Amino acid sequence: MPKILLVEDETTVRETLALNLRAENYDVLTASDGAEGLRLAREAAPDLILLDLMLPELDGLSVCRLLRRDSDVPIIMLTARGTEMDRITGLETGADDYVVKPFSLGEVLARVRANLRRARADGRPAATRLTAGDLSLDLLARRVYRDQSELKLTHREFDLLAELMRNQGAVLSRDLLLNRVWGYDYVGDSHTVDVHIRWLREKIETDPSAPQRITTVRGVGYRFEG
Repeated sequence: MPKILLVEDETTVRETLALNLRAENYDVLTASDGAEGLRLAREAAPDLILLDLMLPELDGLSVCRLLRRDSDVPIIMLTARGTEMDRITGLETGADDYVVKPFSLGEVLARVRANLRRARADGRPAATRLTAGDLSLDLLARRVYRDQSELKLTHREFDLLAELMRNQGAVLSRDLLLNRVWGYDYVGDSHTVDVHIRWLREKIETDPSAPQRITTVRGVGYRFEG
């Protein structure tokens, strides 16, 4: 039974969501503030976190940022602030998805199912290795090395880099990368690809501001040069 942590300070929203998630056969833990949510996230190891943005004690962005230091657990942000900049900020902090209040229970449940499916798919290894210059990906162990030194990549960064390296020299559109890495049923937008590309460049490029490995093809997408 998948375990879901729901961090929400509005009692009615928290109790309603928890009730409906349990009706879908999820094991649900709840927290009413960010500090408690962070503690439960680290102690209970949930399979997915529903995280409100505006929380007492510790806001949702701070909780997400702290968790992303050592966890790849799927995080869906819940917020009443739905501007494009708010969504970008949430994605850049490390959220996997974003739901704007007021939302329907059906939408939240669909996003939970989609993110859990992607998380399970991310764990399927392939007994192959990809190499390009001093960069090497062990797809079986899901490890990345540069000059024999291991790089710390998130699951999504790893899969994105693997997809780019498999198609070295070819231009891959944002929509194509979104479908292949996040899944065809992903309900977010292609901006998340740009965010993860920037994070990848910070880890594999000598100079992320002048990338040589992952180049941008303006108006189209990205190409892995090797």
